[in-house]
Amino acid sequence: MENVKLQIPGEIISDLFGSFDSNIKKIEQNFNVSIVSRNEDVIITGEAENIVNARTAIDALLNIIKNNNVIDEQNINYVINEVNSSNLAQINSVNNDLICMTHSGKALRPKTLGQKKYVDSIRKNTVVFGLGPAGTGKTYLAMALAVTAFKSNEVGRIIMTRPAIEAGENLGFLPGDLQQKVDPYLRPLYDALFEIMGPETYQRNLEKGNIEVAPLAYMRGRTLDNSFIVLDEAQNTTPEQMKMFLTRIGFGSRVVITGDTTQIDLPRGKKSGLIEATSILKSIEGIDIVTLTAKDVVRHPLVQKIINAYDKYEAKKKNNEHIYNKRS
Repeated sequence: MENVKLQIPGEIISDLFGSFDSNIKKIEQNFNVSIVSRNEDVIITGEAENIVNARTAIDALLNIIKNNNVIDEQNINYVINEVNSSNLAQINSVNNDLICMTHSGKALRPKTLGQKKYVDSIRKNTVVFGLGPAGTGKTYLAMALAVTAFKSNEVGRIIMTRPAIEAGENLGFLPGDLQQKVDPYLRPLYDALFEIMGPETYQRNLEKGNIEVAPLAYMRGRTLDNSFIVLDEAQNTTPEQMKMFLTRIGFGSRVVITGDTTQIDLPRGKKSGLIEATSILKSIEGIDIVTLTAKDVVRHPLVQKIINAYDKYEAKKKNNEHIYNKRS
């Protein structure tokens, strides 16, 4: 058994260890080490290789704290997984990448390697498809980058759109005029912009025409120049809608298309425009496709487990169908 002593400022030891030492207990359990603090010394005891892994994880968590982020269960689980996968060398580049500050002063950064790849791709390419399950930050990160581009005058306006597809309800049965009917579908876009820009700045730019949030159908017949355009929930576009949208792109514009191909609400037998487009356009320069996974989920840890459980269920279901078809 060996031990290593780390010197950590006393004011951040409590942040590192967490409430009732919950953070550090996870490190101990996962790497089979003992960790104690004495004043500003943190002592790690265990086998040499386990100490190295535990220390690497602690260094990554300290970097998160240094960047004014609060350590939560998702952070710890992700760091531990990346240490076990020998990918942690890249974590610091993730935590050091500041996208923007919200109106309340919160720093927005990618939280996983997948999110970092997604953010870098949006910065480099004209069109990016962001695919992945719920909770991976596809739309929120795209909007943060849209606001950043707008504030730095890289684009003159922000356009957010999504198809108003009914998921078990009929738009015609909802009260109000057309705008009131589609507002519930666009609410997640409003909420994200409110949080990043602040309600007053958002409203002021909306009135000036610098920000537009509208159903996908409103894009027909337009040419969108000098804009940052985000198409959300693109798995619910038809091939015709997707082609219509992609041919709206004008000079000086950047486009992010997000979607989750496991949650398609189109009528049975109708092909998703997102699936078709990523197949057709995957080899075109200036267009990139980034796929996020359950590892990139930044919501409650249960969301990651739910996604993994459904993935296993779907894989088993497909395998059983394959065996049945072969026997038939």
